[in-house]
Amino acid sequence: MSDRHVGCDGRDRCRLCGTPLSAAVGESEPPEFCSTGCRDVAAEFGTGDGDRAPDEGSDRPADETDPRPAGPPTDPGQTASADADGRPETRRTFLRVDGMHSATCETFLETVAADRDGVTEAEASYVTETIRVDHDPDRVSADALEDALSTVGYTAYLRDDATAEDETGGTRRSREMSGLRKRRSEDMLEMRYVVGVVFGSFLLLPFVAVLYPMFLTSFTDWGAIAHFEGAFTGFSGPLYLPLFLVGTGAILYLTGGPLLRGAYVSLTLRRPTTDLLAALTIVSAYVYSVVVSGLGRNDLYFDLTIVVAAVVMGATYYESTVKRRATDRLTDLTVSQVDTARRYAADGSTADVPVAELESGDRVLVREGERIPVDGRLAEGECAVDEAVVTGESLPVTKGEGDEVVGGSVVTTDAAVVDVGDRTTSSIERLTRVVWNVQSADHGVTRRADEFAAMLVPVVVGAAVVVGAGVLLTGAGAMAASLAVLMTVMVGSPWALGFATPYSVAASLQEALEHGIVVFDETIFERLRAIDAVVFDKTGTLTTGEMTVREADAPDDLLAAAAALERRAAHPAAAAIADAFDGTGPAEDVDGGATRADGGSAAADELAVRDFHTHATGVEGSVDGRTVLVGHPDLFRERDWSLESGLEARIDRVREAGRLPVVVGRDGVAEGIVIVGDEPREAWEETVTALSADGIDVVVLTGDDGTAADIFDRHPSVDHVFAGVPPNGKTAAVERMKAEARVAMVGDGTNDAPALAAADLGISLGSGTALAADAADVAIVDDDLAAVERAFALAAAARDRIRQNLALAFVYNAIAIPPAALGLVNPLVTTVAVVIGTLLIAGNAERSLVDD
Repeated sequence: MSDRHVGCDGRDRCRLCGTPLSAAVGESEPPEFCSTGCRDVAAEFGTGDGDRAPDEGSDRPADETDPRPAGPPTDPGQTASADADGRPETRRTFLRVDGMHSATCETFLETVAADRDGVTEAEASYVTETIRVDHDPDRVSADALEDALSTVGYTAYLRDDATAEDETGGTRRSREMSGLRKRRSEDMLEMRYVVGVVFGSFLLLPFVAVLYPMFLTSFTDWGAIAHFEGAFTGFSGPLYLPLFLVGTGAILYLTGGPLLRGAYVSLTLRRPTTDLLAALTIVSAYVYSVVVSGLGRNDLYFDLTIVVAAVVMGATYYESTVKRRATDRLTDLTVSQVDTARRYAADGSTADVPVAELESGDRVLVREGERIPVDGRLAEGECAVDEAVVTGESLPVTKGEGDEVVGGSVVTTDAAVVDVGDRTTSSIERLTRVVWNVQSADHGVTRRADEFAAMLVPVVVGAAVVVGAGVLLTGAGAMAASLAVLMTVMVGSPWALGFATPYSVAASLQEALEHGIVVFDETIFERLRAIDAVVFDKTGTLTTGEMTVREADAPDDLLAAAAALERRAAHPAAAAIADAFDGTGPAEDVDGGATRADGGSAAADELAVRDFHTHATGVEGSVDGRTVLVGHPDLFRERDWSLESGLEARIDRVREAGRLPVVVGRDGVAEGIVIVGDEPREAWEETVTALSADGIDVVVLTGDDGTAADIFDRHPSVDHVFAGVPPNGKTAAVERMKAEARVAMVGDGTNDAPALAAADLGISLGSGTALAADAADVAIVDDDLAAVERAFALAAAARDRIRQNLALAFVYNAIAIPPAALGLVNPLVTTVAVVIGTLLIAGNAERSLVDD
């Protein structure tokens, strides 16, 4: 049988996920799917596009499947050939943009990018602060895009860890540089806010000491207050106008700058937001105060400009601070990319070189325990490779001369000499690009407050126009009409919506963080409430991801000998056996635990081991003069060692239970078995049961074979289990499920990252890799599976709180509008309204959502 197969559509890729077909799967001839998992997913949910392969018509290489529709190449900075119609070559560049905080920002930046000559497409996501731009590099460079998108307060730079190619080859932009630039941008925002608030506090002193007591005389005849009446006539005259005009103007720029930018963006797009509502209040208060100050009047509302700008931006800053604190909780996550490689010369010498300098035809030497830097083929010999970070399979696989190996996988036995492939990248790098592709197209959800703003802005403006027209009809003059319009906007604009939303979000994110749940997207709670199905990766998510010995049935001295051999091996099962049977403890058979050698046996590290040899599926050697073999049952068959029928039957039962049978034997005869398993997490049953009780479907995806997932398949709360699913298949499965339901994906590994990004909501566990965390919307930092269900509970409680705070946002207007209608409004009234409304919102937001 050939190594590759052609599908029924004449292609040699899986109909579901586009993975190259390397073995026949199913009864069709030629085969249609790369794995039984893809076949089962297609049978349940369909392929999503009839009989056509998912990537038909795409110029994308088969091993770089993108869950999104076919388009320009996914490599940032990589140039694609011009098509048959002679259209120009395009490059895909990913940029991170600081300052994005709404769906309106996405649309604005997409418009800015699209207006550049040479840009063919742009998609932005404020959820991940990323914009993806397809462009002709000869007409517009990546640097030019950075400059163009760094506008009106936004700061753009190439995405973290992106590989941007220039005319001479390529350079890798470090994560440290991107992180430094982001932190500098955040620090600048913080500095502007602090300076504005401090300066504003000094300007408020005259209001507290003079104007507020003066206006209090309008409501009382109390003698202690009455002496303020008329005491400071001319307070706002030419002597004081420059102070308030310049000082408040500076605060308007420093503290309220982001609000003004948001208002400008919303006006440009004709899409009102809460930024516009707040900007209407602070600008109208400022203009009104400037005008009446010039007229010698004391009803100044500079304080309203200062306080509203500080309160709204304070909530935004609080939200940003909580998000930064959440990000800092993830600094211990690992990454799987390799930056350097050991180039292997014909004379046997080696030299460490950057991965970017590798070329097709080079050879690299990878020692036992190291990661393979790039994709390629094994040049000689054989070795075992742990591909869990890429494929999700919990056990290493055997590779022989000529077999393909994937960058990011770990050589677990012997060394590997790898021929570098035609494309000097690793599967992890391409997974990263797939994640970025999905993320940049994952538009944020328009906030409910912005939806209100879209309805309220026309009402506020319309009311102001009606009031102004009414004043003109009374013959009061243009000046009086203008002041009436400004006053109507000041008291009628529900600016507090711009405070209630970010403050409520920040409080919810903070409480989630206190429960070990890191939320990267402020719309996460809304999206959690909408989820219909939760998809769990198995290895490392529903299970611990660590091999342990569960049971053993073999002579104690043979177990000690097996441990002595396994101490020299690198297989995860080997470490479990070596730790369990060191010959130092008494015999014991605990339910679910390991049977250890008795105290009379020699310790494993005291046994004499000679002629040690590693096989692809086991180890062999001479222990105290006897030949001992430990490994997969197939190894015993290959070596023609005796396996009795009773042992064969038990091996089958162990496999059916989802665990790994390791056979041990001496001198040509198999004498026993060690049962090794990747154990389920303690809270998995409670978690899936709680989700099912809430009406959410539970699905399990795994790269392991079906027997390894039987324990989950038998649980009544698990609706579907799909085994043998490759990484591309996981992404495709999520895409198929999304056609019928809103899907959340829970995973922990780099191989899960594309599926996490493709899902309506991604959740990564704390044991996962950095790429998985980057792709997810939620990260469980304490590696606590129960926190998944807790996140759903927090989301349900957060909904009630945000609704309450949106209602409380109108308290300011409820207090200020009646006095305004009676002609009694003054700076004291509006300030009291601001304080009461702000305290009510903040107090309600700080209430605990769920009990510990």
